Amino acid sequence: MTDALLLSRLQFAWVVALHILLPAFTVGLAAYIAVLEGIYFFSRRPLFLRLSKFWLRIFAVSFGMGVASGIVMPFQFGTNWSRYADITADVLGPLMAYEVLMAFFLEAGFLGVLLFGRERVPHWVHFFAAVMVAAGTLLSTFWILSANSWMQTPAGHAIVDGRFVPQDWLRVVFNPSFPYRLVHTTMAFFITTALVVIGVAAYHLRRGRHIEESLVMQKMGFGLLAVLVPLQILVGDLHGLNTLEHQPAKLAAMEANWETQARMPLLLFAWPDEDAERNRLEVGVPVLGSIILGHDPNAVVRGLKEWKAEDRPPVAIPFFSFRLMVGIGVAMLVLTIAALMLWRRGRLASASAFQRLCILAAPLGFIAVVAGWVTTEVGRQPWVVYGLLRTRDAVTPSLNAHDVAISLLVYILAYILIFGAGLFFMALLVRRGFEPAAELEPRGPPATPARPLSGATRVR
Repeated sequence: MTDALLLSRLQFAWVVALHILLPAFTVGLAAYIAVLEGIYFFSRRPLFLRLSKFWLRIFAVSFGMGVASGIVMPFQFGTNWSRYADITADVLGPLMAYEVLMAFFLEAGFLGVLLFGRERVPHWVHFFAAVMVAAGTLLSTFWILSANSWMQTPAGHAIVDGRFVPQDWLRVVFNPSFPYRLVHTTMAFFITTALVVIGVAAYHLRRGRHIEESLVMQKMGFGLLAVLVPLQILVGDLHGLNTLEHQPAKLAAMEANWETQARMPLLLFAWPDEDAERNRLEVGVPVLGSIILGHDPNAVVRGLKEWKAEDRPPVAIPFFSFRLMVGIGVAMLVLTIAALMLWRRGRLASASAFQRLCILAAPLGFIAVVAGWVTTEVGRQPWVVYGLLRTRDAVTPSLNAHDVAISLLVYILAYILIFGAGLFFMALLVRRGFEPAAELEPRGPPATPARPLSGATRVR
């Protein structure tokens, strides 16, 4: 059973870690396309039509990848995690259903109008479809994160005959960590999309192609980052305080803090030794940990030794993944400041070395999202529903490790194929660039055929 449990966890981690890359991109991209469509609708500037058509093709590919990679994911609940599915069904089942009925159907329905209706529906209908697709992606984020947050900070339920039964749906949906996780994750998705847009623009600027389109993309991207990156740091701090209150063991693991102490240092680097219950090679800043976590240099922060060993999360993984996420956030802030300085001096397009950095920075948002997800999920262990249902008790009884190994191999091969093909087609679209303006101008109503001249008119 232990091998089957480990393999099932690895399988779910593989599937979710890759699948989350797609909403991390499409949520922000859908909103960006809606903005582009809105600007074009009100201004009729062909530039924004070219931008919208370009990104809409990439969105279509990524949406297809998301459907293909996400539709198989729920099968694991029945095959590998049937106890979890049974015990939590009354709470999580409706939340998942709301995501499909309210979000996915809305997004998928209007995507057809957005992709194929530009010359078949009025302009305002096409713009409205773009807004609805963006709203669908945000609604999907809302319900999925509500379900995940309930597993992190369960509320509004009772346990009847070993099953979770909802008692107060408002408390279930708006559980203690949900508002912080929703804002933090949604902003991370928007930042991820902005970095991709900036990177694609940099690719064309370095080749001297599509200068006008690329400059507009970079200015829009960096304008958004100038607002969201500093705000994300603030929201992340609030999210951390919420974690300290509701999941203190997770936060202790994130900081590799073994002893309950005041004036806790902030560790920049350490090598956690879980067997010895100590850290090796510590490098830190004195007192800063208490200042950040308690907003007080004398704040007392609980250490991992306050919990039994079997109740502690793994330490090394959330410790390093959290620092990777924070480090990327700092790099984003530095990149944004540099961009604003170049923009102000009118050198944004001509700074070749900076544009190379923008290309290299394009995947940073994805890495930060996965690092944040790893921190959240590994830090929740050994619980699948925090403090109430252990992961080892959620797995399917009598699960065969051999069968799980085969299904894991199939998932790995399938996702390599899906993501490999999707990335290949998106790379082709990026290299192809923007279509000429003349080809993108929407066709007007057909001209009225000229009436034949009468005989008298021809004589005159």
